[in-house]
Amino acid sequence: MPIPSAHTFSRRHMLRLTAGAGLLFLAGGLLRPGDAQAAAFAAPALPYAENALEPVISAKTVGFHYGKHTLGYFDNANKLVAESPLAGQPLEKVFLEAAKDPKMVGLFRNAAQAWNHVFYWNGLTATAGAPSGKLAKAIETSFGGLEACQKALAEAAVSQFGSGWAWLVADSTGKLSVVKTGNADNPLQDGLKPLWVIDVWEHAYYLDYQNRRADYVKGVLDKLVNWDFAAKNLG
Repeated sequence: MPIPSAHTFSRRHMLRLTAGAGLLFLAGGLLRPGDAQAAAFAAPALPYAENALEPVISAKTVGFHYGKHTLGYFDNANKLVAESPLAGQPLEKVFLEAAKDPKMVGLFRNAAQAWNHVFYWNGLTATAGAPSGKLAKAIETSFGGLEACQKALAEAAVSQFGSGWAWLVADSTGKLSVVKTGNADNPLQDGLKPLWVIDVWEHAYYLDYQNRRADYVKGVLDKLVNWDFAAKNLG
């Protein structure tokens, strides 16, 4: 799949994105196509070039992580959902409903991982700034400041045993917290709103950092967090 320049989507990319029946993500926000006709989940293109996240995450890692893993989850989810009673439903609904049925564990894992990965890609940017406005106030209220928030995210990401994710989330009252999930699990399953996430599956960092997960986490938190994306998810 061609990779557009940072935050730039051609008409062709947009048509491909809006062809899918499900929750699709764009850089800086979410797209919920109301007139989608296709039954398949469309995998969005990366919102930046493969080398845009260097030197923290190499183009080689992005190429494998997106091209093999992310697209692989979409391919598998499409095959599995076609054989299920959830065919034609949005991606978010598919993984949340599949999570409740042990017979659909394969569909849950692949649909949730498709969702999680696109959320992860959109949460990264080469032009990281700092939280502002409502998000900055929520971080101050919930954590006591950005440094404490980043420390909580780092601790969750490094301490997650095995594969998984560390999430910045909001509850129904707007209070922020950090949670970690294993494998394909997502905070939406617990009624929490995801704002931002870091992937700590080994395929996210092993080519660049081998077993030094903490170095990968620090690099992402220091230089690549898309706070605008988190702010838009907070609302």
